[in-house]
Amino acid sequence: MNSETSVSEINRIFQLQSKHQWLVKRSTAEQRIAKLARLKSAIQSREAAIRAALYADLRKSPEGDEAEITGCYTDIDDAINNLAQWMKPVDIESSPGLEHARPRLTYEAKGIVLLFGPWNFPFCLVFQPLVAIVAAGNCALVKPNEMAPHISKVTAEIIRDVFDEQEVAVFEGGVELANQLLEQPINHVFFTGSPAVGKIVMAAAAQHLASVTLELGGKNPVVIDRTANIQEAAQKVAAWRNMNNGQVCLCPENIWVHEEQKEAFIATVQATYQAMFYVDGALNTEATGKIIDERNLQRVKGYIDDAREKGATVVCGGEVENQAVHPTLLTDVPADAKILAEEVFGPILSVFTYNDIDEVITTLQQQPKPLAMYLFTESNEFVELMLQNTSSGGVTVNDCAIHYLERNLPFGGVNTSGIGRYHSIHGFKELSHERAVLHT
Repeated sequence: MNSETSVSEINRIFQLQSKHQWLVKRSTAEQRIAKLARLKSAIQSREAAIRAALYADLRKSPEGDEAEITGCYTDIDDAINNLAQWMKPVDIESSPGLEHARPRLTYEAKGIVLLFGPWNFPFCLVFQPLVAIVAAGNCALVKPNEMAPHISKVTAEIIRDVFDEQEVAVFEGGVELANQLLEQPINHVFFTGSPAVGKIVMAAAAQHLASVTLELGGKNPVVIDRTANIQEAAQKVAAWRNMNNGQVCLCPENIWVHEEQKEAFIATVQATYQAMFYVDGALNTEATGKIIDERNLQRVKGYIDDAREKGATVVCGGEVENQAVHPTLLTDVPADAKILAEEVFGPILSVFTYNDIDEVITTLQQQPKPLAMYLFTESNEFVELMLQNTSSGGVTVNDCAIHYLERNLPFGGVNTSGIGRYHSIHGFKELSHERAVLHT
């Protein structure tokens, strides 16, 4: 599709959705549920193709495939089971002086939502937001990520099979296409990706005064206090850091461990790496997955080389093999190393030690607010200390990223790690306009 045709096609579909959105807005819970049920059936009938595409693009393991697919089913089932209740108006107690009035809140569709998918979880992070978009009664323009072309193709097939283009339309292409879509006077943008691109998306949305949901990232810290089970903490951190070869926005990155526990932590991380990702001393690249493309592979390798040149110690890893980076652990990382300034999106842990927790708190307060923070401790007082003196999108205690799986909690970042929340009813509300109505 050439640029001129692309613009013409985008304009045509946007005009269709602009007219059709009012009918979609009026759709009943039963009608929306029927669409979600069709979506689930379409995914189920293509599971083999989805798994093959995820392997082709990212060499995802069977566990990684399962997480992408079952995550969609979880969101669809949750919406099907609860949507009728979510859509009900909420009666509000009247204020003094307006006792005769009947205030209430209604949830109405925002209108046309532009949805950009990421490349690291290119299937579920298109369809999970789309579930919320459809549940809230919106129309959508969907662009899967061009860096995962195999799963983009399957995603487009599913959307075209389930939805009419005047309700949900899908476009495959790169940056030029994304910019053309952003020129449309959409009502809301849902973007998952880096903070740098998130700023560009938000600036474009501002031209239409469109609201945004930005699911971004950051350098998620882990703080381990002296009461923690150090072996268990190290095992969990090592496993989570290397999921999808480190290409997960919730991966732990910078680790703070008490000086007295440093050696035990490092030894356990190394042993965990060997058990999970090596066979007879050789890297099992089927277990690691792969970095998405050569540019990002060299970018991640560049962080290691830069840190080493500036004085960091590469305790283990650091090599590249079969488009994967070996699980890597760094210590003595200097403050001017590039790896401390940017989200890595690769399997590298940077380990720091402390004697006084106030040193860690001061450091965290001076950094951008991350998407997540992970605390390992047996002390409730330590948890409260960290919660009161830091900020992050979410927190998991004694594990990593598990708060993402709790459907009753909203998921999202704060400031540079994101704007907005979704999952379950939180996604429905995020993609709805909460309309105030007063009957006198």
